[in-house]
Amino acid sequence: MSITHNLTTSLSSSSSAFYAPSSFNSRGHVSLPVKSVSICKCVATPEAETAYKTGVTRNPNMGKLQAGYLFPEIARRRTAHLQKYPDAKVISLGIGDTTEPIPGVITDAMSKKSHALSTIEGYSGYGAEQGEKPLRRAIASTFYRDLGIEEDDIFVSDGAKCDISRLQIVFGSNVKMAVQDPSYPAYVDSSVIMGQTGLYQKDVEKFANIEYMRCNPENGFFPDLSSISRPDIIFFCSPNNPTGASATREQMTQLVKFAKDNGSIVIHDSAYAMYISGNNPRSIFEIPGAKEVAIETSSFSKYAGFTGVRLGWTVIPKQLLFSDGFPVAKDFNRIVCTCFNGASNISQAGGLACLSPDGLKAMQEVIGFYKENTNIIVETFDSLGFKVYGGKDAPYVWVHFPGRSSWDVFSEILEKTHVVTTPGSGFGPGGEGFIRVSAFGHRENVLEACRRFKQLYK
Repeated sequence: MSITHNLTTSLSSSSSAFYAPSSFNSRGHVSLPVKSVSICKCVATPEAETAYKTGVTRNPNMGKLQAGYLFPEIARRRTAHLQKYPDAKVISLGIGDTTEPIPGVITDAMSKKSHALSTIEGYSGYGAEQGEKPLRRAIASTFYRDLGIEEDDIFVSDGAKCDISRLQIVFGSNVKMAVQDPSYPAYVDSSVIMGQTGLYQKDVEKFANIEYMRCNPENGFFPDLSSISRPDIIFFCSPNNPTGASATREQMTQLVKFAKDNGSIVIHDSAYAMYISGNNPRSIFEIPGAKEVAIETSSFSKYAGFTGVRLGWTVIPKQLLFSDGFPVAKDFNRIVCTCFNGASNISQAGGLACLSPDGLKAMQEVIGFYKENTNIIVETFDSLGFKVYGGKDAPYVWVHFPGRSSWDVFSEILEKTHVVTTPGSGFGPGGEGFIRVSAFGHRENVLEACRRFKQLYK
């Protein structure tokens, strides 16, 4: 990690790392009468040496984690920025949180279910941990029609991120992971917590015993699979968070073949599949042989605005077996039944409405809105001469700032435009020199943010 990055991190503990004046700060200077001046000496009180400690040893894997999780750290810096500029209109295009209202056809179904729970006839308590059968059936017929995926291959959950950690419990600590670099931080962090990794290597900014599969413009954001050592588990996200790249059918076929040749399992994160507008596969199960080597996670979060409602699913085909022939789905079912009581019945009513003809149409309209935002952001950075990637099949724009620290660029943009983005290096060493700009935002905020970008980088 560079000296500049360390300095930036330390400075930003109480404020943004850049101190250049902002043209968007409209505060005036106010003089107040002072009657007297005195000196106050502040002395830190040392922690009491007699503080009680339990006899429980801390999980050593937690100590391996570097700093805080990416998005809470961004939120902390945003808060510090607002303390410095309390009158600023801060626009967030950082964390991928949806902003547009959930369509009425969906909320009506959740409201109806909620009211039914207040009646004798409509009340229900615990449901099946795997999800309600009508929803599992609708997911199978909507997203996996003619792909050989059946309703009992589907586990409904409170979101793909939660299922990623449950899958990690299934595989345990004695496996080697491979991740795209850059990639969603939850893959690496959950691997560290499970004890699958060695220590963090500061010189290369990687954890030992994880295979980082570099994805960059030079290789079309698809890794050179011939250059990596055999992993047990491969996390692969398409369309990708953060780069916005979606794998072609040929690339996905290469991935499935690599997994089969090496006896590996692919966990395909398809949380943005409905954003794909071309012929690239939306599910890994479109690839022949994938049911023998792959798991797929997905979510309603970015389709229907369910980031707060919480509803997703994981597909584990019956054909997927461990080396001893035991079905992976049976172990996952045991974990689900032990660690999870099932998704909210109100959320599941909303999910079923999402997959009705009117619900699907409404979700496509929401996705279309965010894709229009993406086009605005791409056109803005294109006009400023930046190399821009992603944006076509995903709600993320990946902007290159060659030779610069991602956190420095993040801080510069926040300080001078009051816009929150995401530093690319937060997704892995392969993201250094990039920032991710999210298309999740109200239209007027996206337009205003782009106006500020143009003023900063014109």
